[in-house]
Amino acid sequence: MSNLKLLKYETMTAIQEMSIPPILKGKDVLAQAKTGSGKTAAFGIGMLENLDMKLLEIQDLILCPTRELSEQVAGELRRIARFRSNIKILNITGGMPVRKQELSLKHQAHIVVGTPGRILKLLERGSLIVGGLKTLVLDEADRMLDMGFMEEIQSIFSFLPSRRQTLCFSATFPEEVRELGRDFMKKPREITVESLHRPEVITQRFLEVLPGEKISAVSGLLAYLKPDSVLIFCNTKDSCRKTEAQLNKLGYQVLALHGDLDQSERTEVLIRFSNGSSRILVATDVAARGLDIDSIGVVINFDMPFESETYVHRIGRTGRAGKEGSAYSLIRPLEIFRLKAINEFLESDYSAEKPVFNSDSLSSSVTGMQPGMITLSINGGRKNKISAGDLLGALTSSGGIDGKDVGKIDRLDTVTFVAVKRSLKERAVGVLGKGKIKGRHYKVMIRDGR
Repeated sequence: MSNLKLLKYETMTAIQEMSIPPILKGKDVLAQAKTGSGKTAAFGIGMLENLDMKLLEIQDLILCPTRELSEQVAGELRRIARFRSNIKILNITGGMPVRKQELSLKHQAHIVVGTPGRILKLLERGSLIVGGLKTLVLDEADRMLDMGFMEEIQSIFSFLPSRRQTLCFSATFPEEVRELGRDFMKKPREITVESLHRPEVITQRFLEVLPGEKISAVSGLLAYLKPDSVLIFCNTKDSCRKTEAQLNKLGYQVLALHGDLDQSERTEVLIRFSNGSSRILVATDVAARGLDIDSIGVVINFDMPFESETYVHRIGRTGRAGKEGSAYSLIRPLEIFRLKAINEFLESDYSAEKPVFNSDSLSSSVTGMQPGMITLSINGGRKNKISAGDLLGALTSSGGIDGKDVGKIDRLDTVTFVAVKRSLKERAVGVLGKGKIKGRHYKVMIRDGR
């Protein structure tokens, strides 16, 4: 409780209030809750409370649809787990060397978080031992099934002990999720909290535009709204790349997140967007899973989603953590049927409207969306024992940079990213590049543009 208070967890969300008691009692839970409802803490608090520290074996396994969500869940669990020392949490996903992960597993872990494909591979190789497993969590189960993981999940179940607790969290309850519940859960406690987004929290508007007017509509929206941060959704990697290129050509600082990026590139994009070095992120649905940034002010559907459930997932990226948000969807005349489907799904009566803003004020729009921060990378990280304090100390004492002009510091194993005020980038590079950190020189680079 003391640790939760330090983490500013002062009031339970609905999903936490309804699911933590049965989780603590060891019951199976089938829970429906929207993105950003606090479900990670719901199952995390229960699991950590039930953890037996005397047993040096894997007691909890959490399956997530994407690497980003897996990393986010592992990070949140580590924060909650600070109340106990020596809790080992491993993040096991694709995109990383299998041998290295197998070596980590030899050193024992209490909790493993990962994606179905890599978890199954390690189970089949005999590297992941789950004989003592107490709890399995399926996080964002509907999304995992949408991505075609049903076969892998069923195979994973065959390795698990029959006596275990199974927790399934899903934003929607399609038949496939209910089938999972029937086949692999024992009298699950069904919990449903508000799965749709209240209109007073997220303002939703649909703008009817022709295909060639979309970029102008986005520019007009940015000039009209002047948001601190924007997430723009596209349906395909190709559309994502083209939208990024067109907006960058107009002078915006835009980043893109799609399936053609490797893991290190994806990680850097997320860091630069979350630390304020770019205020505009263009992404596909799959790439944006696990994006956990509370301060996204506006979501723009550049392409209308094919499914109403996807629309709900997308707009749920704004209006989080008690804040209000806005969602704007660009809809072609031939796509009005998609709006009708969304209205049926949400039991709403939204209609398409003609944009009342245009891109006449493009120059002011571009200027107004320039990020105030910029990211520097240092070729050293956790393995080099570099701490955030080391970098902050170097910048403020040696460089004379005010602490408020230094933003987020993200340490990875072999690289560290630090955000600084854009106007101070040259001074910051000079301080970190010419001086010594922990007794040695490091290479410092400015990470800007694409």
